[in-house]
Amino acid sequence: MEQRYATSPEQIPGMGTAELRERYLVPALFADDEARAVYTHHDRVVLAGVRPVSTTVELPTFPEIRSEYFFEHREAGIVNVGGPGTVAVDGTSYELAHGSCLYVGRGAREVLLSSTDAGGEQGPARFYLVSAPAHTAYPTTLVKAGEGTVRELGDPLTSNRRTLNQYIHENGVRSCQVVMGVTTLHPGSMWNTMPAHTHDRRMEAYLYFDLPADARVVHLMGRPDETRHLLIGNEEAVISPSWSVHSGVGTAAYSFVWAMAGENQSFDDMDGFPISEMR
Repeated sequence: MEQRYATSPEQIPGMGTAELRERYLVPALFADDEARAVYTHHDRVVLAGVRPVSTTVELPTFPEIRSEYFFEHREAGIVNVGGPGTVAVDGTSYELAHGSCLYVGRGAREVLLSSTDAGGEQGPARFYLVSAPAHTAYPTTLVKAGEGTVRELGDPLTSNRRTLNQYIHENGVRSCQVVMGVTTLHPGSMWNTMPAHTHDRRMEAYLYFDLPADARVVHLMGRPDETRHLLIGNEEAVISPSWSVHSGVGTAAYSFVWAMAGENQSFDDMDGFPISEMR
């Protein structure tokens, strides 16, 4: 498991492109028949990716989290950004189509991930997992793509018309910390979160997906008065510390998984910054 140490806004002005990417970009999460993970010291969140191709992959524990099994003192949301697949949690199987989300609560011991038809037209499943420490156990719950709380946001005139699906949140699937959902931009819209915002009480991570291979998202980060940018490709994740804005514009349409963990679970607890005030 790779580790990413916490950073402060004072470090941003001195970082070049390579260091920004090393600190905040999480590429190559999906590899055939293995679980790859990054431990971030921002709210102790773990990001992981699993792409089962020729075999079923069991989610391992990792030495960095010092636990007998992965979910001994953690919870997670899992979104499938690939072809159809199955997640079996302690013997109960859940079918995840593209864009579906499974919440796995604290105490789950055996988690097995497999593709339904890895060689088919949609290809293998690609399971993206975001995990945070949990103080109690909530039941494992499946939310199918397009279900949950649906919010229509933005305007085509400002190129940010989008459908936001809230899956794990205070009024939906219960959790201790993790808040998670999927946002899909409408045709002709390229901006995701606008106005950009911070929420000092929670970190956030984005995973961009359904982005053409030759397209990129220009992702804004940093303090509002000291912004930087990262160019992000398909199925790459980006870590957003609680003090950092997070917004992006793509060269083509895309979707993204957003996930948060920290002090509270209030989706609207954020501090917005008009683009006219950003630098």
